Amino acid sequence: MTDHTSTGIPVSQLHGFRDRVERAIRLTEQLNARPYDDQDAIRATWAELTGQPIDETFRLIPPVYSDHGINIRLGRNVFINQGCRLNDIGGIEIDDDVMIGPSVSLITSGHPVDPSRRRSGITAAPIRIGRNAWIGASAMILQGVTVGADSVIGAGSVVTHDVPPATVAVGAPARMVRRID
Repeated sequence: MTDHTSTGIPVSQLHGFRDRVERAIRLTEQLNARPYDDQDAIRATWAELTGQPIDETFRLIPPVYSDHGINIRLGRNVFINQGCRLNDIGGIEIDDDVMIGPSVSLITSGHPVDPSRRRSGITAAPIRIGRNAWIGASAMILQGVTVGADSVIGAGSVVTHDVPPATVAVGAPARMVRRID
């Protein structure tokens, strides 16, 4: 996975950026046209999008959206529900046995806060989701966040900081509400 920092990457230095985005759009359109009961075709298109072999236990309910695709890494037995957005410029790692609810957004990039650099730069940092985590419906996880193994992110939460393992986090911004024993 490419590990960009949050310091800001000038768009001019992102060689092939537009080509990668157009490729991802084309492949996600193909993927989203696949019927759910044709998981082999979904996995094949996902493998083309990510450039990675895909485990036969991977399940996806289209539609899904990605801006690059090539910076996504999945473990075994991952489930991604419908309507998810995987903005992967900074890289996304999803470990084994993760469940991602409908309309979840994993956003690894943004723009500099400084108005003079905002239109000409991109900030990016990886998102990592630990083994057996569950990301609830419509949650948003932002760049640079690690969600620990066995954690639960509540529906609609906005995760701006790391979540320790075996923790339930909810809200906007997400806060730890309890440990999972």
